[in-house]
Amino acid sequence: MTHRVPAARLATFYFCYFAFLGAFAPFWPLYLKSVGLSAAQIGTLLAVVPVTRMFGPALWGWLADHRGQRIPIVRFTATMTLLVFAGAFFGTSYAWLFGVIAVMNLFWCGSLPLVEATTMAHLGDRFTQYGRIRAWGSVGFVLVVVGTGQLLDFAGVRSLLWLILGLLALHAASAFLVTEAPRHVHHDDVHGVWAVVRRPEVLALFAGCFLMSVSHGPFHTFYSIWLVDHGYSKGGVGALWALGVLAEIIVFFTWTRLSGRVSPRPMLLFAYATAAVRFLAVAWLPDSLVVAVICQIAHAATFGCFHGAAVALTHRFFRGRHQSKGQALYSGVGFGAGGAVGGLMSGYLWDHAGGAWTFTAGALAGLLAVGVTARWLKVGRDA
Repeated sequence: MTHRVPAARLATFYFCYFAFLGAFAPFWPLYLKSVGLSAAQIGTLLAVVPVTRMFGPALWGWLADHRGQRIPIVRFTATMTLLVFAGAFFGTSYAWLFGVIAVMNLFWCGSLPLVEATTMAHLGDRFTQYGRIRAWGSVGFVLVVVGTGQLLDFAGVRSLLWLILGLLALHAASAFLVTEAPRHVHHDDVHGVWAVVRRPEVLALFAGCFLMSVSHGPFHTFYSIWLVDHGYSKGGVGALWALGVLAEIIVFFTWTRLSGRVSPRPMLLFAYATAAVRFLAVAWLPDSLVVAVICQIAHAATFGCFHGAAVALTHRFFRGRHQSKGQALYSGVGFGAGGAVGGLMSGYLWDHAGGAWTFTAGALAGLLAVGVTARWLKVGRDA
């Protein structure tokens, strides 16, 4: 009997999770700037997010695999994220916001990898359906990022706090809709997780993911500020972010066909190369609206293709009882360690070398990811 996939419940979670991100990722740097923080302080504060993802997902993933249950942890971490963020209303100093964001993200980083593993377990051999479920997260991001840009132009940057609080409440509520998935046992479960990690192809995958997140560090930290400094309105900034995610949505909704024609390794190589070109263009042609539009369309490759291929390979490498740990390691090494290095690097370079060279450094990280993947990631028919 075929297991019925709770696609609508999973899609609702993704929608709410990334709706919050649609307000936080593009506009939180503008809020931090509005309360008087320096570029270095903003870079450090935003680096807190990936730093917690270096070890937080692994902690929650280990706990989920140890208990044999993921969903109670998803609900707990989502609820605690909401409660801790409320502390942002009570202070604007660097130290206070550092504490709030650090603790909030320790909980927030736990839910998505567990839901990713749950989605994979629900789908089983029907992995190609993943894109259509995950795409609703991108839809949530687009709707919120466009609306937030317009809201901040009208009501001011300080209104962002109330919006984020409401979106986190929806995120917490959606966690209670997700249901536990059946466990699948595989013959290679007898091996420990570190035996899997030490495989050359796994190390190459995670190294590429790390470098890809480093390359996006300047983008996630300073892209909105970069655009506003070059004369774009906050509404225009929101529209450009939304365009990028619309391109990503197309990738996810066509993932079944795309992944059937292109295997993960060449897809990763294409994504890494596109990131290098994209961030060079952002660096040196920021005043051109046409270039800005093309660069955002390139998000289809630098996130959509990249994430889909990386999740697929992680799912292939980490089987059965290691699925939660595998997705947690992908999140921790890539978005965690890579994002932290990228954020800290961008904060330092922004003050000492300027915006153009900061984005150029991100492009170089993308080129390094191409080299690592081409040399060491050998998988299946790509070998």
